[in-house]
Amino acid sequence: MTDPTAGTGPEPAIRPYGTWPSPVTAALVAGKTMGLGSVQAYGEAVYWLETRPAEAGRTVLVRWTAADGIHDVTPAPFDIGTRAHEYGGGAYVAAGGRIAFSHRPDGSLWIITPGATPRALSDVAGLRFADFAFSPDGSTLFCVREDHRAPGEPVSTLVAFAADSDTDPAEQAGHVLVSGPDFVSSPRPSPDGTWLAWIEWDHPAMPWDATRLRLARLAPDGTRGVALADIRTLADDGASVIEPAWAGPATLLAASDRDGWWNLTRWTVPDGTAVAIAPMEAEIGLPHWVFGLRSYQPLPDGTILAIAIEHGQARTLHLTGSVARPVALGHPAQCPAMLADGSFAWLDTPPDGAPAVRHGRMDAPSRVLRAATTLGLAPGDIAHAETIRFSLPDGQHTGHAFFYPPANSRFRGPADEKPPLIVMAHGGPTGRASSAFAFKVQWWTSRGFAVVDVNYRGSTGFGRAYRRQLEGHWGVADVEDCVAACRHLIATGRVDPNRIAIRGSSAGGLTVLLALAGSDLFAAGASLYGVTDLRALAQETHKFESRYLDSLVGPWPEAEATYLARSPLTQADAIRTPVLFLHGLADTVVPPAQAQAMADALAASNVPYAHYTFEGEAHGFRREETVRRALELELDFYGRIFGFTVPDVTERVVLSGV
Repeated sequence: MTDPTAGTGPEPAIRPYGTWPSPVTAALVAGKTMGLGSVQAYGEAVYWLETRPAEAGRTVLVRWTAADGIHDVTPAPFDIGTRAHEYGGGAYVAAGGRIAFSHRPDGSLWIITPGATPRALSDVAGLRFADFAFSPDGSTLFCVREDHRAPGEPVSTLVAFAADSDTDPAEQAGHVLVSGPDFVSSPRPSPDGTWLAWIEWDHPAMPWDATRLRLARLAPDGTRGVALADIRTLADDGASVIEPAWAGPATLLAASDRDGWWNLTRWTVPDGTAVAIAPMEAEIGLPHWVFGLRSYQPLPDGTILAIAIEHGQARTLHLTGSVARPVALGHPAQCPAMLADGSFAWLDTPPDGAPAVRHGRMDAPSRVLRAATTLGLAPGDIAHAETIRFSLPDGQHTGHAFFYPPANSRFRGPADEKPPLIVMAHGGPTGRASSAFAFKVQWWTSRGFAVVDVNYRGSTGFGRAYRRQLEGHWGVADVEDCVAACRHLIATGRVDPNRIAIRGSSAGGLTVLLALAGSDLFAAGASLYGVTDLRALAQETHKFESRYLDSLVGPWPEAEATYLARSPLTQADAIRTPVLFLHGLADTVVPPAQAQAMADALAASNVPYAHYTFEGEAHGFRREETVRRALELELDFYGRIFGFTVPDVTERVVLSGV
């Protein structure tokens, strides 16, 4: 249907901000957009994962070769994923024609060999597997095992499976190689099969705080395949060492932030001599929230391809010795993977288009193998990030954010009106805002909202010192930075100071609620599966994050007074603006009781709120119907608060306490 108020000529029609009909529809975002990720390459083949909302969020492994094109590798009902560490990642590996993967619904481990149907290596209830790696000859599969069979915290170990034969029933849980540390990750065998490297760390550290890089010789074990011998430590100096990768049989690489930035170091094996590679004030590495991250790729000629994040922006670099040369290779979300012919494949995340799996060469045109969706948007419909920096209240630090002005090729706002602003507080809180195209931004900007996505203190991509500025100050520094970003945009005349909303998910939900309690800038807030009670979180959350708050807030229970003071639940009586809560009922990271308790507290204070829950959804929404409904409810919520009617919404939000 044609909108009679839309511009038909070169000039866009004038319409109030926030009410613009948008080509970024709920159907486009929720139903026609696949999730793409985990791009790998082996030989002439490219592999990736597709999460398909139309199949109830099922994730499928897909393969491409120039000769055969694209086809699905894993048939229904297989759903590739893992809940190890709850956040998962590293759910499959493909090498030499063999594929190992985790089936998300029950955590079982499967293997596919050429010409055969999938075969279960382990279907033991209570086990979760991730971060897979085959030995060079393909006979052994190494992985992380998370054991939930006994009461209490799950136990993390490195295990091995024989990949070429049916698993002995006694070995269905895997042969344990490394046990003892609270956490293990990244088992990486050397190219000649002589060594195994891995990462480990212990409570209360998170993997971006301090880890150990370990090494052991792989020895034959007549009954169980392999065992470890000559175990040694290559790095244990209080730094975060992550993402080990072999550059040859005697050369091991990893990213270390010992000097303030995640930069690459080369270790000679077995003597352990360490040499820094191309030091720079940029991050080659990301916080280990999920398994299977890849920030760099050793190349056969001894050089390295890497993704470096500088001032929050990612660049692709070709490292030759100490020289770092920028290269044109799209906008990779992770380091491109190399095929046998020297070409690369990667998940491309440009600022002006949907994610896509691409294939090409350095400094040369590339082609799309699979796009997440066909956008159908005009260039003028897409908002582009502007990097903004602003002063913080302490007068010592600078704040960082990406600002997106409203963008719609058919509409513009009245000359005497400024756009409403949506402030975004990312999750983690050890995470980052990215300038890559994202529907969570374009959904708003195409309707006439401005958006500011804040990289508050504690965010990654700005070095270890910036990341650590949130230690002991979560709920304070992040809130200050979001407020400062708003004040900067108000002072520069970019937004309407009376129509500002703040939204955030997970840890960002805590930032949202404390911002509402501590500032009168915001007219509304939305918390998506957000934290509301720090004391309950410290006692109820999963093992991976169970000591995270030690650094962000203080040791538990010694710092209980701080936990109380920083919990939105204890500050509910200071909130006077409406709040929207969206939460999955299967969430084990932030249990749904957190949102319910906060909603009850607002009800007791007669504060308007809306609280919606979603069956079967965990920490983050996957199903088409959930994504669609959550988007429309939040849009209608802001329209109601800001005083305008939102078009094309199938469900109107119901506010309690009004």
